[in-house]
Amino acid sequence: MRFFIVSEKKEKVLEEKMRRFGVREIDITERFIRSGGPGGQKINKTSSCVYLKHNPTGIEVKCQMERSRELNRFLARRILVERIEGMVLGEKSEKRQEQEKIRRQKRKRSKRAKEKILKDKKIQSQKKSLRKRVAPEQ
Repeated sequence: MRFFIVSEKKEKVLEEKMRRFGVREIDITERFIRSGGPGGQKINKTSSCVYLKHNPTGIEVKCQMERSRELNRFLARRILVERIEGMVLGEKSEKRQEQEKIRRQKRKRSKRAKEKILKDKKIQSQKKSLRKRVAPEQ
């Protein structure tokens, strides 16, 4: 039985994550609130913003990313499960690992690493200079 307007595959992935972390629908309090911001009159008249509270952990999520209430319901549940995953797994969660990867990529290189890179670049440029065409003798 389909609850959301997303593909069955995405819905099954969400159900599996919810099962893995012990998130049950009966533990979730769901309310609909009027959204705000860009979107015109439609957004101001309808209650498309979704508020979820996971009662056992006390985690609260509010989602108004889309104009559709059904899509916001799905997205809010996904955010809720990600937060619970982060709380349960801590350092091992997928989101945390991705953040750490980005942090390492942005980190400033050490002096030794910079010197090594420059040395390798110089060697590569010397190889390339040897590949130049030799002018014919006259």
